[in-house]
Amino acid sequence: MSEASLKSSDMATSAALFERKPAGFWVRFFAYLVDLLIINIVIVGLVVHTIISASGLEHHTIFYLSWSTIIGFIMFYVYFVVMTKFLGQTLGKMIFGLRVVSDNDSALSWSTVVFREAIGRLFSAIILVPYLIVGFTNKHKGLHDLIADTHVIHENNYSPKTIERSDFHEKSMKERYEKKEKQENEPSQLQDKENL
Repeated sequence: MSEASLKSSDMATSAALFERKPAGFWVRFFAYLVDLLIINIVIVGLVVHTIISASGLEHHTIFYLSWSTIIGFIMFYVYFVVMTKFLGQTLGKMIFGLRVVSDNDSALSWSTVVFREAIGRLFSAIILVPYLIVGFTNKHKGLHDLIADTHVIHENNYSPKTIERSDFHEKSMKERYEKKEKQENEPSQLQDKENL
């Protein structure tokens, strides 16, 4: 066997035995706080307020909301959608080594990202409980992850794959049955050939 085929065999075995570790509540929470600081201080605080002040729109409102609030709200969602779509992570997630991935390991589509970040985060912001379920769900998924079929993982942390005992048992039982059936059929096939 060549060295390349041994390496690919080892990689396939390790991929079957390990999976990327899901990110828990607290690490995601701190990454989100970092993102909020970046958005509020850098994007809204420096960029938006400077532009609004220079344009003279700082005292104008729409439905009792200032232009700074409206643009800040838009920038909040644009930041999360664009960063997640193109990089799979925001700056806060980068600092903590986290990444958003699809449940079926495909690339994140625009519809998935927009749905996850805009719709899902809106629900999580209005009702805080859906975000708190991160600590209690499989793969530590929040409502926005459940809606978009995504989850957040540690980029460089792996954990052993959990194999459902019933699946393992059924598979091994099936394999044993097929092997036994094959062994029972072989002698009868040999006898049929001899009789011809």
